[in-house]
Amino acid sequence: MSDWRTSNPVLLAGSASEHRTLTMSLFGVFVLATLGITLWAGRQTKDAADFYAGGRGFSGLQNGLAISGDYMSAASFLGIAGAIALFGYDGFLYSIGFLVAWLVALLLVAEPLRNSGRYTMADVLAFRMRQRPVRTAAGISTIVVSIFYLLAQMVGAGSLVALLLGVSGEGAKRWTVVAVGALMVVYVVFGGMKGTTWVQIIKAVLLIAGAALMTVMVLAKYHFNLSSLLGAAADASGKGSAFLEPGLKYGVTGTSKLDFISLALALLLGTAGLPHILVRFYTVPTAKAARKSVFWAIGIIGVFYLMTLALGFGAAALVGPKAIKASNAAGNTAAPLLAEHLGGGAGTAGGAALLAVISAVAFATILAVVAGLTLASSASFAHDIYANVIRRGKASEREEVRSAKLAAVAVGAVAIVLSIYADKLNTAALVALAFAVAASANLPTLLYSLFWKRFNTVGAVSSVYAGLITSVALVFFSTVVSGAKTSLFPHSDFHWFPLENPGLVSIPVGFLAGWIGTLLSKEPADPAKYAELEVRSLTGLGAH
Repeated sequence: MSDWRTSNPVLLAGSASEHRTLTMSLFGVFVLATLGITLWAGRQTKDAADFYAGGRGFSGLQNGLAISGDYMSAASFLGIAGAIALFGYDGFLYSIGFLVAWLVALLLVAEPLRNSGRYTMADVLAFRMRQRPVRTAAGISTIVVSIFYLLAQMVGAGSLVALLLGVSGEGAKRWTVVAVGALMVVYVVFGGMKGTTWVQIIKAVLLIAGAALMTVMVLAKYHFNLSSLLGAAADASGKGSAFLEPGLKYGVTGTSKLDFISLALALLLGTAGLPHILVRFYTVPTAKAARKSVFWAIGIIGVFYLMTLALGFGAAALVGPKAIKASNAAGNTAAPLLAEHLGGGAGTAGGAALLAVISAVAFATILAVVAGLTLASSASFAHDIYANVIRRGKASEREEVRSAKLAAVAVGAVAIVLSIYADKLNTAALVALAFAVAASANLPTLLYSLFWKRFNTVGAVSSVYAGLITSVALVFFSTVVSGAKTSLFPHSDFHWFPLENPGLVSIPVGFLAGWIGTLLSKEPADPAKYAELEVRSLTGLGAH
């Protein structure tokens, strides 16, 4: 083994500056290509249906690729690879949870949502209830979940570009975050759903190709013997066989085991409540196409998550946890460092080239996902809060789209400011928090609306706000925000909640609040409206 792993990876990454022309060219090509697509899509965007749903003209395969592009975020590529490299078996639990969660989305949500709604999740929730309170609650929840998810992508962007350009100053990372935020706003404002979808399709193809290339290169070093790879990773980890067994991260204490259960619940139930995933079901012409798109997404995402095994354990074996932590304490740079090593190592043209290619792919991943998130949150504000709450359904389509564009700018600004202070957090952990909030606030209300005849407005509002407030409050008073070296505020300590993930508490609270609110309310449910929703969700009759 060379002395590569024992050197300072930040300084070594600085050697990539010798090949900065190549690096910046790759970034430039992708950004210019996607901006071109965005401007083209902008010319095709004529009305609200085009802006919010891409004119409902995408096929099942195209939408499946776009869903994959939306779902395989910086957490999937950077965060999971880092978690596996640092924690072995326990890190791979993120991959399993993110993948299995799609079964809930497929079996319970995809087809009924496509049949019942128009542009946003709130269209389904408000169908048989009072519009203003339900749309307000759903809009607020959508924006909060999107901002949590955006934080993960922005943090990944800062870590990635700092490594790629060999910069370690906070100023450089902050300007990177600002640049990513500005680009995502441009994609949404000028391209709408059409532009965002094509960016996500291209990004999904690039990410699968990049991950496949690295997987083959890692396995080739061990003669395509997975056992040899795992053994080398265990040896390099310093943990021995414990690296390949459960418990390195989630089994040390009783609290960490509860944290694992909490994480598993959030991952399993969160996907079906993620706003930027839910709106993708509206971009296809039929419920059948929505179902096909989920099948394609499960296949593509499943293959990718299998490859994260090779990426994570390969980084542990070839780069080493010590070097990864020295570059980024949360492990977010494991995959790019592995790419540099596979290309020939620091200081070599091959190492710099592969690092630049994989980093450009990861950067494309971040840009595509943040555009989807920004679109989902700005669409929810414009369609639910502005058009149906503030203007009481009297806003024109032009006014609605204009307010969505202004909301995209505002959401981007908030995400940029918050991301500057969240750079020490692992991107996979940040996304898991977004899943917990989605599973606590959105999923209970959605399932009750679709499948419980008695459910009413009070129950819906109670479920959303109880799940939202509980999950966000528990995160705020956990070690994610204070009380640990990797906290948002590492020098303060006001935490009292022992778990990093609030799902174990907040998800039952969301379901319970919806049930209690409905039973205590004297407001009768409308059986005719429920019957209409049931027929529409099952058959597609009357769907937009």
